[in-house]
Amino acid sequence: MSSSAATDQFRQAFREEAREILVDLESALLELGEHCEDMELVGRAFRALHTIKGSGAMFGFDALAAFTHNLENAFDEVRSGRLAVTSELVDLTLAAIDHIREFIAESPQDYSIARNELVTRLLAMTASGCNIHAEKVAPPPLVSKSPPESGSLRFWTIHFAPGPQLMRGGSDPLLLIRELGDLGELTATPSMTSIPPLAELDPERCYISWDFVLRSDASFDTIRDVFIFVEDCCELSIQPQQKSVEVEADRTAAGLEDKRAARGGRRDYDLPDGNSSIRVAATKLDQFVNLVGELVTVQARLSELAVRRDDPDVSAVAEEVDRLASALRETSMNVRMMPIRGTFERFRRLVHDLARDLGKDVELTIEGADTELDKTVIDQLNDPLMHLIRNSMDHGIGMPQDRLAHGKPARANIHLSARYSGASVLISVSDDGRGIDAEAVRARAVERGLISADAQLSDAEIHALLFQPGFSTAKVVTDISGRGVGMDVVRRNVDKLRGSIDISSKTGQGSVVTLRLPLTLAIIDGLLVMVGDAYFVLPLADTLECIELSRAEIDAANGKHLINVRGKVVPYIRLREYFNVAATPPDFEQVMLVDTDDGCCGLVFDRVLGNCQTMIKSLGRVYRHVQAVSGATILGNGTVALILDPHRLVHECIRGIGLRVRGHPSLPEMAEPLQEQACK
Repeated sequence: MSSSAATDQFRQAFREEAREILVDLESALLELGEHCEDMELVGRAFRALHTIKGSGAMFGFDALAAFTHNLENAFDEVRSGRLAVTSELVDLTLAAIDHIREFIAESPQDYSIARNELVTRLLAMTASGCNIHAEKVAPPPLVSKSPPESGSLRFWTIHFAPGPQLMRGGSDPLLLIRELGDLGELTATPSMTSIPPLAELDPERCYISWDFVLRSDASFDTIRDVFIFVEDCCELSIQPQQKSVEVEADRTAAGLEDKRAARGGRRDYDLPDGNSSIRVAATKLDQFVNLVGELVTVQARLSELAVRRDDPDVSAVAEEVDRLASALRETSMNVRMMPIRGTFERFRRLVHDLARDLGKDVELTIEGADTELDKTVIDQLNDPLMHLIRNSMDHGIGMPQDRLAHGKPARANIHLSARYSGASVLISVSDDGRGIDAEAVRARAVERGLISADAQLSDAEIHALLFQPGFSTAKVVTDISGRGVGMDVVRRNVDKLRGSIDISSKTGQGSVVTLRLPLTLAIIDGLLVMVGDAYFVLPLADTLECIELSRAEIDAANGKHLINVRGKVVPYIRLREYFNVAATPPDFEQVMLVDTDDGCCGLVFDRVLGNCQTMIKSLGRVYRHVQAVSGATILGNGTVALILDPHRLVHECIRGIGLRVRGHPSLPEMAEPLQEQACK
């Protein structure tokens, strides 16, 4: 790899990490606005700014480092007690974060005038006389010859030995030493004993180590923060030179743990023997999972070949390949899984800004942030959740005075939550606002010709109207809502993820929108079944048990699609009728009981072939409106099997969708028991 390509790679890695740090910084600032005396939050903000400044300078983002240095100075003043946390400081820093994002953007915009205004306001706030400009900063000297003018001076001895990977990661020891020298009077003693013969010299490794004596009023944490970006790949020791000098009280265990969590740090200063994590491009990860999926398909073919040949040696190899493919599949899925915390935390800023613009007092609470989903799912969640939150802020939540008049607290609440449900994750956005005005939605639908004036609709059907393209009940178009595109975007994005949406609302109490999403979009554990000559796959996580359905039981039900399961009547759907499979049914059919959003239901087919690991393939745009089928897969014998979505299949039958389209005489009879169970 050329030096230019390596530099680009490091700069891109910095951009990705900086974006993550900025999310945490925003979260700390918004919490700090509520708890201005919390010095741990101040420390979080300072460390985030310090990391962005230091690492930005290392990778050539000099203007970014200079701009961020002013913010870091302000929070250093707060840490020292010379500056109080105010709403103005929080708002200035939040505005500065937007400019930092522009600095690290691939094609940054020129906002130099606005940045200089921000810097001027920060300098005025901190009453600082330092002459630091927003777009250019001069590097500090290698050795500072002037001690600090105020504070309690002390001496520190520091040992710093770069590890083999430090320079390969794009870090420059010289910049670290210059930053250390900026803290006070620094004396450096280099050691060159580790430099090998010229023939053995690695040009990408630093063999020099240093012993420093620093005279400064800086605390232990301030000195360590200089090396926070590289402490995983160096040998570092920081000690007070005199035994009587005590380490600063702010060196708390929680603070150290925050740093280690933020930087993936170690608990000691020994030379590390390797990195705890690495960054991998999303495209490479997707390619890896696709290859694993192809391997699963080939493994299925091998297993079927072994069964046909009845060869013990081939069967043994097939079993071993099956074991390895299963382990590899689990590993690849775990690699793709990420906690949803980062996505949730991003919306704190959205709620803060919207509340300010709308003149409302709103708190965002989060639950289940450690719930993990496939990275592909998480990447596509941002837009749907953003529109749901904006909708709650504008339509659902009233002004503080209106809430007080209705006996509610002035401060409203929007709650984001995530939890597991079988092979799915349920993500909910709830508020304690007005709730959905069903009559207003109905009137608007009649006005637009979506329904007739005498149409009898359930609450669920009225709520479904909100997802129609261009539908809105807002009387005035604003920057936030009124154009009717938000909920339509939510529906389309959730459909792409093979998910479903449920809305519940009570007038005067609030609304809850729940998204049911698959844990992964790549490979699932399934149950392979047959109807006639057609193959289907049922997601294993949704299945409960399999029972037989005899011809006598079918006749005893008098044409109703019901079966008695240990004294409980359960409705069922016959797949041969739903998909119009022309084949004579066997004397004993199989009923797989599945757990869906609408309750327990049975799916009837001819026979079960067994478990299978299935790579999901999209059916393409032609079948994008076929809701009951989530995809397809290729079996070991080369045939195609449809992957069913039990939740949508049952929901369609309850609503009568598909029954009217297909027109099978026996299908409408199953809708009634299904609807009865759904009402229960």
